[in-house]
Amino acid sequence: MLENYLPILIFLAIGVVMAGIMIGLGMVLAPRRPDSEKLSPYECGFEAFEDSRMKFDVRYYLVAILFIIFDLEIAFLFPWAVVLEEIGWFGFTAMMVFLGILVVGFAYEWKKGALEWE
Repeated sequence: MLENYLPILIFLAIGVVMAGIMIGLGMVLAPRRPDSEKLSPYECGFEAFEDSRMKFDVRYYLVAILFIIFDLEIAFLFPWAVVLEEIGWFGFTAMMVFLGILVVGFAYEWKKGALEWE
């Protein structure tokens, strides 16, 4: 039984050794020429201008959550559309309930003004 796992163990060992060799070569061969530009903090393409602990507007997080929700919705819609003929009306109804719940959440955020920027 354990002899079946030997190829996996060898594969993992070779992978760990190769990763260690690559990281070691990078540390040994990489040029080290730090300057003030490389050592400065980088924030979205411009200089950091405030404390790193500044507060973000909650709407930023709401938009990010909306993006994740609708991105996952698309991830569910593609496989559902492929097997729609096989799952029939039950699958269609289940997806419509799922989409309805998402639309209610979207309408709630829209009504609360979470998508409006000042």
